[in-house]
Amino acid sequence: MEASFIRNKMYPLPGCKNKTGLKNLFNLKKTPPTRRINNMKKSIQENLAERILIIDGAMGTMIQRHKLEEADYRGERFKDWHTDVKGNNDLLSITQPDIIIGIHKLYLEAGADIIETNTFSSTVIAQADYDMQSLAYELNVESARCARLAADEYTAKNPSKQRFVAGAIGPLNKTLSLSPDVNNPGFRAVTFDEVAAAYTEQIKGLIEGGVDILLIETIFDTLNAKAAIYAAKKFFRETGKPELPIMISGTITDASGRTLSGQTLEAFYVSVMHANPLSVGLNCALGAAEMRPHIEELSQICSCFTSAYPNAGLPNAFGEYDEQPHETAHIIEEWAANGWLNIVGGCCGTTPDHIKHIADEVAKFKPRALPFVEKNI
Repeated sequence: MEASFIRNKMYPLPGCKNKTGLKNLFNLKKTPPTRRINNMKKSIQENLAERILIIDGAMGTMIQRHKLEEADYRGERFKDWHTDVKGNNDLLSITQPDIIIGIHKLYLEAGADIIETNTFSSTVIAQADYDMQSLAYELNVESARCARLAADEYTAKNPSKQRFVAGAIGPLNKTLSLSPDVNNPGFRAVTFDEVAAAYTEQIKGLIEGGVDILLIETIFDTLNAKAAIYAAKKFFRETGKPELPIMISGTITDASGRTLSGQTLEAFYVSVMHANPLSVGLNCALGAAEMRPHIEELSQICSCFTSAYPNAGLPNAFGEYDEQPHETAHIIEEWAANGWLNIVGGCCGTTPDHIKHIADEVAKFKPRALPFVEKNI
């Protein structure tokens, strides 16, 4: 999913609205959760052992193409909401589910094996920007249902190519490691318990909606990610539900090779490996060319599967992304040829065309083999 860094805070990129205003063609609220179809024979781990899997591209970039307006975001249900909601892309899973399902299908058609739910900001903490904290749980359920519906449709079309739904868990717009007040470095706008509670509600909604994987992504503050890991493990332990695989994806913010909270890539990996994740990887902030050395390093130190979904280059002076699909794919082709990849896709600025080019290029190569790790030294 996409995000922009503004004064050490994370905000969802502004969306767009469809002036033709497609109105709730799918009333998903009244639809029971779609569950995984029963004829899936292989786990995601088995699929990863056979080939490089493709994760989808940017949701926000595709939403912007619809040029939505305030009324489109509100829909009929929220037409009298007391604050502006334009830019709350996650809300579209409730008010314009047809648009979200359509975007999922475009990425599946392009070759995506894994699609992410439209839930980057679906927590009580992030939704406070729109005074929609009470909708957090519903946003996750409905977004997961949108993705589940699309994924199951494409798996049914071609059962030999299984499609997975990853529940997107964003980094929040408040951080546990950094103070928002430069005059008070010890101040924190939120506590660990508050973050863990917000993530617990999100995880519960995603699972209710039918996701296959939990994806903790765009991590710029590892302590926030630890709260998400804690919330997930605690939820599965207390409910007795089967534990879903967890993908973890950090963000190297600049040429220093560190996260925003100051960790090197290796330090970040060591900080999250206790979660026994399905994969550890990088996304956002950097284009493929800038991300290359970090993916190479990660492939050498990571004992689990690796993932990478870079931006479509770096933004231009207008905040737009100019890197063409064939350019992104050409860079990533080398990563696959070198045996660095297990999961790859795109982040900010990428489109179904980027994903198709990437999928075509990496299909020629075998996935990175997991290293043998001795349990006892």
